[in-house]
Amino acid sequence: MTARYLEVVRAGALTTVQDLGRSGHAHLGVARAGALDEPAHRLANRLVGNPEHAATLETTVNGCAVRAGCPLLAAVTGAPCPVRVDGRPAAWGAPVYVPSGAVLELGRVTAGLRAYLALAGGVRSTPVLGSRSTDLLSGLGPGPLRDGERLPVGEPYGTPAAVDGAPCPGPPTELVVPLIPGPRADWFAPNALRILAAGGYTVSPASNRIGLRTEGPALPRARDGELPSEGMVLGAVQVPPDGRPVIFLADHPTTGGYPVIGVASQDSLAPAAQAAPGTPVRFVPVSRSGARAATAATAATAARCAASSSAAGDPAAR
Repeated sequence: MTARYLEVVRAGALTTVQDLGRSGHAHLGVARAGALDEPAHRLANRLVGNPEHAATLETTVNGCAVRAGCPLLAAVTGAPCPVRVDGRPAAWGAPVYVPSGAVLELGRVTAGLRAYLALAGGVRSTPVLGSRSTDLLSGLGPGPLRDGERLPVGEPYGTPAAVDGAPCPGPPTELVVPLIPGPRADWFAPNALRILAAGGYTVSPASNRIGLRTEGPALPRARDGELPSEGMVLGAVQVPPDGRPVIFLADHPTTGGYPVIGVASQDSLAPAAQAAPGTPVRFVPVSRSGARAATAATAATAARCAASSSAAGDPAAR
């Protein structure tokens, strides 16, 4: 059987292997990791006929270029970017055939930050704790891509449906973050949540896969000192000594001693993955029931998009 692989021609600023992450290991000090923009990752896999857990390549800002070591079916989603096969324009958000020896290039994003490249069969790097994902904080999983390395690609899972294009949300022009207050909101002055809700924050260039850092008003504290280290969850909004909130993303530490003023709703994390430096950030304090309603609305929208893309590939729907 002919080996199936990719050769990295241009690794880009930061390109990593990502799947849905390694859940269930926080007690070992291991965060989930995985694709920051999960809906984009899932859509890319769906377009090439993969299950949603198959590993994709997550690029950052300036894309990457890879040479196909065998004929491949690929799809690019997430942040909009030019896609080329041997220099010729190819589709974004739809399946693309890449002949053996051809170079598939993802160019610089035109909006957002991260694009996702799925290949029929998935990237088959060695799993660690049940996941192929790169975790930049712990160092687990494969390292960021390097020029010249080869990545194994699995056998296709099946024949994908023919799709002309699939809808997916664009990067945010304003990042709206529903925020459930607590568990340490009482460590801040009574007006801290009002300051958060008033806006005035933007995404900091210092943001990364570990956390989205913000620039803006410092949140006043009601208590001095720091907490003993306690568990941290995905979406926790931690406030370090400079007073500027940090939203913990997929590669976050599992413990920390700075107080957490609230937890961002899960549906706001994919837009956070695509929020470029300078994007306005607005925190909206909500109850737990309000956060559930927001998540349900986002899930309903995603389901409609999935149904639309499935119908586009169903001959009976044409």
